[in-house]
Amino acid sequence: MKLLELCTVLGRECPNGSEELEIASVEMDSRRVQAGSAFVCIRGLHTDGHAYIKDAIAAGAVCIIAEKGANASVREPILCLEVPDTRRALSVLCHAQYGYPSKKLKLIGVTGTNGKTSVTHILRAMLEASLCKCGLIGTVGCESAGRHLESGTLDPTANMTTPDPPVLYRMLAQMVEDGVEYVLMEVTSHALALGKLEPLSFEAAIFTNLTPEHLDFHKTMEAYADAKSELFQKSRLSVINVDSPYAARMRASAVGRVITCGTRGTGDYVAENVEICADGGVSYDLKSGNASIHLHCPVPGGFHVMNSMQAAIVAHELGFGMRAIKGVLNTLSGVRGRMERVRLGPGADFTVLIDYAHTPDALENLLRTAAQLRRREGRLILLFGCGGDRDRGKRPVMGRIASLGADYVILTSDNSRGERPEDIIEEILVGIDKEKPYTVIVDRRDAIFHAIAEARKDDIVLLAGKGHEEYEIDREGRRPFSEREIVSAAFTEKRRPKNDGEMTETRL
Repeated sequence: MKLLELCTVLGRECPNGSEELEIASVEMDSRRVQAGSAFVCIRGLHTDGHAYIKDAIAAGAVCIIAEKGANASVREPILCLEVPDTRRALSVLCHAQYGYPSKKLKLIGVTGTNGKTSVTHILRAMLEASLCKCGLIGTVGCESAGRHLESGTLDPTANMTTPDPPVLYRMLAQMVEDGVEYVLMEVTSHALALGKLEPLSFEAAIFTNLTPEHLDFHKTMEAYADAKSELFQKSRLSVINVDSPYAARMRASAVGRVITCGTRGTGDYVAENVEICADGGVSYDLKSGNASIHLHCPVPGGFHVMNSMQAAIVAHELGFGMRAIKGVLNTLSGVRGRMERVRLGPGADFTVLIDYAHTPDALENLLRTAAQLRRREGRLILLFGCGGDRDRGKRPVMGRIASLGADYVILTSDNSRGERPEDIIEEILVGIDKEKPYTVIVDRRDAIFHAIAEARKDDIVLLAGKGHEEYEIDREGRRPFSEREIVSAAFTEKRRPKNDGEMTETRL
């Protein structure tokens, strides 16, 4: 990219004689700057990129993009451009650097507190069944036409659903090279508030729901909703869940065509005659005007009514046949880390489910779904914690939900980050009903071993919070942590014969 193009996309005048200056890369991290880079100064939550201007220049930067009023004067003989918002500037520059890839792709964004991962995976299955090449950007990972894309982040503790611009726009460019047509993207409130998607336009956008989450960042539900609503200002088609009390706000922000859907009798599309099936899945009649089709989704969870219907609506509105969509729904196998059953092998007479539920609403839905799956004599054993350096207000709320929905609660760690896990658990305990069975085991591995040891015939053990994650983050950093492997080891231990030949068994 030439300096002239850089200045043009920023709406700035290019200095005479510098138009042909080659910009080798656009960087937000001074450690990645190389000869010929443009360094964009980003004000982060813990550090300010303006403090690293000299480091960037020493590494070879030829241009600095700083915020107005940041007191980031550059005394060295180097170009410095001031902009109102360096985060949004970074996004448009990265988009330009990679050849404006979004113009060659059809983007579908999904936003909401819960359900984003499930909706994107269901919709991808529908599109791929019609032989469309798809890309995926989300919590579980990023893929392009079936191959995994590495984020290449310098931060080993990072777990961003929507990657930072230097990674995001590189991935979109890779998808263009792979011949991808549709990109299914989980869009977070952080990504919208921080301008990561500034230059993008969407073919379709979906609003799933909005419940308290990320209030450590947004402070209020109103600000949280405002951030989410920005997506619908960028989309030609908006599909909005009218069951949510925040639907009107999303609808008011939409600039394109709006389609509403619900399960309570209102909406352009309505799910009626909802039933929980013998396989734990859901079935319902999807109605629009005088048209109706019966759909079945075998993935457990009542919330999959809304997830599957929104995916089906978008696919249908984009021109795909509803009967083909029905066929795909019938064969879904679920998403990794979302109500995922762990295979225990011969001799197992109880069930272990792993789920990403880490918000009050998600935890309540998980417990409700598990209650529908269990047999009469079985118990729900719930193991969970809350993330550190995140919204503290949800901790006692989740404790109360756990006591109400589970027969036995095991409180433990879950990515404590910079906090003491014991302190996090103390805040969860505020909501725990002390008259009901519960225990505290800080080490998550030990807690899982305890849960498996305590499980008996027909019990359902719910491991909530980590889902697809294969790591644990604490003050020491990020380390490998596979709940599936730990469950397998714990079950092997449980089945190991004692000296007298009897199987090990413990009971409450």
